[in-house]
Amino acid sequence: MASEGSAQVQRIGEPTLNGQRLPFSTAVRAGDTVYLSGALGIDATGKLADGMTAQARLAMDNLGAGLKQAGLRWGDVVKCTVMLDDMKDWPAFNQVYVTYFPDGKFPARSAFGADGLALGALVEVECIAYAGKQ
Repeated sequence: MASEGSAQVQRIGEPTLNGQRLPFSTAVRAGDTVYLSGALGIDATGKLADGMTAQARLAMDNLGAGLKQAGLRWGDVVKCTVMLDDMKDWPAFNQVYVTYFPDGKFPARSAFGADGLALGALVEVECIAYAGKQ
């Protein structure tokens, strides 16, 4: 039996793809923590950008939009997980990634190679942020 969840859990955003509601929230706040769902390098129409640099930028922009919906900024991010279709793209991803964090204050991070990302993406990124007391 599904439960509605406690008052301490807030679901943020209802992502869609090609007009269809996706089966997850953009982010979920649980107490002081916000969990951002994995973001791909897709534009508003659901089309993947060409190449790692463009996909990395769009994935990070999409995460940034989720942060904004939650009332947070990049400086609030404490942990990210990066999934790369090919680990040879790690340096190219990093060149984009570092530009999103103020003053070089980076969150903890993991990165790994993952074969078969959604929609044939080259990269997917998910993050956790500290939101403070409600």
